[in-house]
Amino acid sequence: MNLSESVPDSWFSADYAEARAKFRAAAERAGAALSAYRNPDTRQADGGDLTTDVARLGPAPGAAAKVLIASSGTHGVEGFCGSGCQVGMLETGAHRLLPAGCALVLVHAINPYGFAWLRRVTEDNIDLNRNNLDHGAGHPANPKYAGIHDLLTPRDWHGPGREAADTAIAAYIKEHGLFAFQEAVSGGQYDYPDGLFYGGRALSWSARTWREIIEAHCRGAGRAAHLDFHTGLGDYGACEIISVEGAGAERARLWYGDEVKSPEKNDSLSAVVTGSMENGFDGIAQETEVTTVALEYGTRPLYDVLEALRADNWVHLHGDPASEEGKAIKRQIRDAFYGDEPEWKATIWATADRVVRQAAAGLAG
Repeated sequence: MNLSESVPDSWFSADYAEARAKFRAAAERAGAALSAYRNPDTRQADGGDLTTDVARLGPAPGAAAKVLIASSGTHGVEGFCGSGCQVGMLETGAHRLLPAGCALVLVHAINPYGFAWLRRVTEDNIDLNRNNLDHGAGHPANPKYAGIHDLLTPRDWHGPGREAADTAIAAYIKEHGLFAFQEAVSGGQYDYPDGLFYGGRALSWSARTWREIIEAHCRGAGRAAHLDFHTGLGDYGACEIISVEGAGAERARLWYGDEVKSPEKNDSLSAVVTGSMENGFDGIAQETEVTTVALEYGTRPLYDVLEALRADNWVHLHGDPASEEGKAIKRQIRDAFYGDEPEWKATIWATADRVVRQAAAGLAG
């Protein structure tokens, strides 16, 4: 059988609204308890609500000794991948793989604005995976980003200003290398609200909601495993399992093997970042052993992905997302983060299914 024939295309969706409907329908068929968190600050283009939806199977909150929690849409437009895998988990009965006393919690579209509007960021231009930190304790500086901010965000997208910026970026990459450019851009920055990979100056609605969900569904559990679905780095369809260094990374290597990579050990496709999603567990860290990893699936070449982010940033700052040019940019950024082809979907599901089984075995150990 062709691999793609084993993965129903119906698990995946064309947009946020369809993804939400499919997720909730699959959760209801599986007998899951459903809840929804409405974002009060933004809406869909047609005026509809934007929500983060949560499906829970297994012991009720407070009664579960262990929890497997999987989140999608941390980076909005990357939600196509995670949503499809979450629907697959519900349709194939992933909760039945879990050890006794373990709950399955699926958090769908934790950044619903980004998913619905085809943006990587939240409604306030915040990168959610750079936003989860103690903002009262100050923010790390990123002088390398400061040196290229103006090149990344030219007001003039079609004339000499853009040409000069592109020439300067090419010279930077030639001198320092593409990964150094990636590090400068994507490590996270807290000084340019109109820039790329902006971590914010306070917790966004999505970050606050993430903490609320963790408190509601994971507090009281002795162990928790977290899978966060991402796209945009690596070869087409390939998956890198990323873990931040620490005790959780050691457990992750025991559970998932040599596929686990760490930015801090310089063996990952990802740059070192601050304010990642795993920090949302800090409030229950004293009572719960947490093992969190990001599943990073490849889509397009790195430079193409970064160019799509530049274009999306420009069209929301200086252009018109509803124009023909805006629609073309939206297609560009969707393609940069979603391999909307049967073989890609089959490949990413095969990895997700295997990792869920490995997480279940790890939680059982």
